[in-house]
Amino acid sequence: MVSLANSELGRYGLIICSYLIGSIPFGLVLGKLKGVDVRQGGSRNIGATNVTRQLGKGLGILTLLGDTGKGLLPMVVAGALLQGRADAELWVVLSGGAAFLGHLFPVYLRFVGGKGVATALGVFLYLDPLATLVDVLIFAGVVYNWGFVSLGSLSAALMMPGLIWLRTGSVAYTALATAIGVLIWIKHHENIGRLRRHEEKSWRKDGGKR
Repeated sequence: MVSLANSELGRYGLIICSYLIGSIPFGLVLGKLKGVDVRQGGSRNIGATNVTRQLGKGLGILTLLGDTGKGLLPMVVAGALLQGRADAELWVVLSGGAAFLGHLFPVYLRFVGGKGVATALGVFLYLDPLATLVDVLIFAGVVYNWGFVSLGSLSAALMMPGLIWLRTGSVAYTALATAIGVLIWIKHHENIGRLRRHEEKSWRKDGGKR
């Protein structure tokens, strides 16, 4: 397996496998097991937030873990297989990017996927756990203060590239975090519109007003 990964064909195979793993729609699968298509209710998204709204915290947490894991696992495997290679960092970054794109544009769902926040979390955990912890705290603080998960996600996506750069100094890692952040903002364009119109759903009873 290691020798295969060290070949050019094997490295491209890692990217394809990462994409296919990232394409697994855990939220949709868990919903189907309960007889519910999460794409038909709530925000119609396959991510953990919509699963929680429709099916409860238990399945929401499982969706979060699955989506996070599929961002982290391909990078861990790629890092282990390519350890010691001069270009290992590049291919690990490409594996993480492929997994993230798999969630956004899954081949199993005709390329219509989720918004990528949980899968980004898995990628970020590999890049730097401490920077990710700080980013999670930023997310939690925004959600606690204003009640909007989307606003927390947008804030975290905005801050992560800077945190990665300060912690690692890696151009490749920072470029990946930046690309992920941009895509998260693009995928949240409807949420941004609702936030601007004060129509976004809040998790707080006061509707996010303070």
